[in-house]
Amino acid sequence: MKVPFRRRSARSWPNRLLLVALVGGALSACGGEERPAPAAGARSIAGPLPSETTAGVEESARLSPLQAAPGDAPAVVFLGDSLTAGFGLAEEQAFPAVVGELLAARDLPVRVVNGGVSGDTSAGALARLDWLLTQEPDVVVVSIGGNDGLRGLPVEALEANLRAIVRRARAAGARVLLTGQQIPTNYGPEYAGAFRELYPRVAREEGATLLPFLLEGVAMVPELNLPDGIHPNPEGQRRVAAQVAAALAPLLEPRIDAGG
Repeated sequence: MKVPFRRRSARSWPNRLLLVALVGGALSACGGEERPAPAAGARSIAGPLPSETTAGVEESARLSPLQAAPGDAPAVVFLGDSLTAGFGLAEEQAFPAVVGELLAARDLPVRVVNGGVSGDTSAGALARLDWLLTQEPDVVVVSIGGNDGLRGLPVEALEANLRAIVRRARAAGARVLLTGQQIPTNYGPEYAGAFRELYPRVAREEGATLLPFLLEGVAMVPELNLPDGIHPNPEGQRRVAAQVAAALAPLLEPRIDAGG
């Protein structure tokens, strides 16, 4: 038999990124560990970097669901950086809001919470995850790590943070959709390869669903991005949203009881 969702309270980027860059202060080096040197003039995705300890919690606390939906509709929290926040665009043009529209059109209404914070890293996302989990999400979409890579932070630290995010979200009763990220090869093929490969590994070993590359078909396509060449424009956001909605739909449809 079908088991409905529990009722909740309403509460390979390739070398072009060489031109994109790191604003805000750099974090202090972690234990003197050697890291790849960032490209000259590289900046974050995008905007001022939040504190590694507070990591945008105050900004997140002001978020509210974007779509009107029944109070028992599944809640979907999007945890990410400026790609999720919709840098340079109106909130309703960011891909999380568009995902809500696309799913509603498929008779899968959801309550969307956009937890994107521009400039965020995986450490920042982990630091503010607990507040977002108070929204009691049915699904958490994790789209984080691009800033870690563009800043040359250790891949091991990113992987540890992603694993902690996935585990904590699942322990709270949420399913997790992890979206893969890629960085320029100018950081070195070994670093770029290790960065790309960690997302499938984390998803497989931690029980998350994987969308291999968030910006598939959008990265490096000028007509789908803002003039900075890295943040999707409204059409690019819609392309991203279509891929995310397709990956989300199976996680939102009622589960079939194995004994039914």
